Amino acid sequence: MTSGSGSILLALREDPLAGGIGGEQLRRIGKELENRGLEVRWARTAEGACAALRTEAGMTAAVVAWDLPSESGGAAEGGGGAVLRQISRRFKDLPVFVVMAEESDQGLDRLPLWVAETAVGYIWPLEDTPSFIAGRISSAARAYGDAVLPPFFKALRRFDDAHEYSWHTPAHAGGVAFLKSPVGRAFFDYYGERLFRTDLSISVGELGSLFEHSGPIGDAERNAARIFGADRTYFVLHGDSTADRMVGHYCVTTDEIALVDRNCHKSVLHGLVISGARPVYLVPTRNGYGLAGPLPASELAPAAVAARIGAHPLAPGAISTRAQYAVVTNSTYDGLCYDTVRTARALAPSTPRLHFDEAWFAYARFHPLYAGRYGMAVGPDTFEGEQRPTVFATQSTHKLLAALSQSAMVHVKSSPRAPVEHARFNEAFMMHGTTSALYPAIASLDVAGAMMDGPQGEWLVNEAVTEAIRFRQAVVRTGRRIAAAGDRPTWFFGVWQPETVTDPDTGASTPFADASPALLAADPRCWELEPDAEWHGFPGLSQGQCMLDPIKVTLTCPGVTAAGRSEAWGIPARILTAYLAGRGIVVEKTDTYTTLVLFSMGITKGKWGTLMDALMDFKALHDADTPLGRVLPELVERHPARYGHSTLRGLCQEMHEHLTRADLIDALDTAFRDLPEPVAPPQRCYQQLIRGGTERLRLAEAAGRVAAAMVTVTPPGIPVLMPGEALGACDGPVLRYLAALEAFDRAFPGFHSEAHGVVIDPDTGDYLIECVRQDRPLGP
Repeated sequence: MTSGSGSILLALREDPLAGGIGGEQLRRIGKELENRGLEVRWARTAEGACAALRTEAGMTAAVVAWDLPSESGGAAEGGGGAVLRQISRRFKDLPVFVVMAEESDQGLDRLPLWVAETAVGYIWPLEDTPSFIAGRISSAARAYGDAVLPPFFKALRRFDDAHEYSWHTPAHAGGVAFLKSPVGRAFFDYYGERLFRTDLSISVGELGSLFEHSGPIGDAERNAARIFGADRTYFVLHGDSTADRMVGHYCVTTDEIALVDRNCHKSVLHGLVISGARPVYLVPTRNGYGLAGPLPASELAPAAVAARIGAHPLAPGAISTRAQYAVVTNSTYDGLCYDTVRTARALAPSTPRLHFDEAWFAYARFHPLYAGRYGMAVGPDTFEGEQRPTVFATQSTHKLLAALSQSAMVHVKSSPRAPVEHARFNEAFMMHGTTSALYPAIASLDVAGAMMDGPQGEWLVNEAVTEAIRFRQAVVRTGRRIAAAGDRPTWFFGVWQPETVTDPDTGASTPFADASPALLAADPRCWELEPDAEWHGFPGLSQGQCMLDPIKVTLTCPGVTAAGRSEAWGIPARILTAYLAGRGIVVEKTDTYTTLVLFSMGITKGKWGTLMDALMDFKALHDADTPLGRVLPELVERHPARYGHSTLRGLCQEMHEHLTRADLIDALDTAFRDLPEPVAPPQRCYQQLIRGGTERLRLAEAAGRVAAAMVTVTPPGIPVLMPGEALGACDGPVLRYLAALEAFDRAFPGFHSEAHGVVIDPDTGDYLIECVRQDRPLGP
């Protein structure tokens, strides 16, 4: 905000256009504010003022009449009190002036005590001149507009306003180079000059150093550490993938043991390849939909971990049989988040360093629903004794907070047991960081943290949670209405969530769709995965261990249940999401019979209403057995011989029957539950890969061989095979699963799985796997 910009809310009883002395005085105050460069928003009721506060985040001050009328008349303290409470929930330190009536019997002693904590001043409109009153308001607004900017963004704006020539990289020199070329000019016009003026070199000393963590950049990182509850925070470019590799490279070295959640991002495993560690995998549960669940609590116990390490084929070659590092995904892709304090206590006897990969969970600290379920919640106040591990949390800030792509953070909470010395960690930071940082990306990290500071953080997250709850309930209620109508097939899509909710006050059980949204948004018990509950389908859970994140909404399609029972007919999710993509609706993840949609802070009712409309339209098209050319025209155009005579319902049933015959979900479950035998550390296989010690083999030729590259299939996006692991027999878990995917791709072109680490023969469609040559010894 520049010094004269911003919006002022004038929530006043009198109409400034209605005449009279009071109205004329207010009109003059408003005119003075406009002359000072401020936009004035008028409201004459509490409801109007609250609507303006919801929709206008650029407010820099508010002027509120204590006797502001309320249309509902429900507020015990009157309309002015309701507006002041809304301000305290929505904004941090917004300057508020309370307008007092001119009647002599209304003094400050008549106001509740909390008003004095909210207001910065009081105004009696007829007792001072309009110019003086407007001056007080505008001065407070300017101070707020300057104070609301976080450290680096403020310094970057100040530097941009200086209009200095640049004699350093980047060579576009503030965008001027683009103006010398037709295509460059088009690029410049598309993004605008300000982006290029703030794309600067690390030579700009007054903005600080990303590697030295000095100046405004260092101030911004320290501010972020305060906001996110860390001892120290590091800004990382190139995404959470770089953050994961950075932390892994720091925490574990060659031939040391790392405990690794098998449901982890491939970047974590890349970090192990770089460091030379020996991974011992912790195997998560899975359900009938093929979704990965949490790690069973029993598997985290010290005796269970020691037994797993002791039985591991690579443990004898390790420096020590004690793990130096453990990494857990929190929350999972499908929205399952751990009780992190309990998890840390369970793993503490087994490792001094614990890493929570929270790529999709950066917002958790800012809403009470997630209390105790994020990495930085583990600290001296929650974990007594010398066993407390050092905790790292890596967050992809751009995913579900408001930052530019590739913006990420590493948060550290050190412990005396394994203290993190900044200078040493910074070596790993510099090894993986870039010396050509994009300053707008750094500014977006600074701003993303500042947006969550104070009450506004909870406000923003709560809006996403509330809209997700409304959508979840709308899907279930729509299914009910369809079943009750009796004029169409009764099926509809479902939502993966608890079927009932227990009222904490009465103990009564209520259907989820009928529960109070306020209760669902406030009580984490509504989302906990009860042990052995049928709706989630995960075995071996303990009470309170894990909860479902409401903003990660998994839609379920007919065809299979959470327990894995196949039905006579079904709608594979890939067909649904192909249709949604044609409607301009791109989902986050698609599994066999489920699809994931994210309710980020950018959600609106119009956005999720559009999704509901598309789901209803898909049902109508399916029930009418619509020709596929009308539903998925691009697919039919690309593959006319395969799909030219198909209908939507016919294709759904054909694909469902194929998946049922192939038992793909069971093949997936087995492949991820019965892990391949490790033969060599991942790093040794990578060395063979880059030195010609590998060969690509078809699945039929790969039995008994050792993988040289990671194989990650999306969905579900989890590595099914790591370098150094044996592929096993032809009918073993890994090759059976990959063969089922290969057969599916051949049968349904246009719906293929995205398999990283697999090369597809363009002539035959065969899967080719990178294997270590048999004449290259790997050693233990």
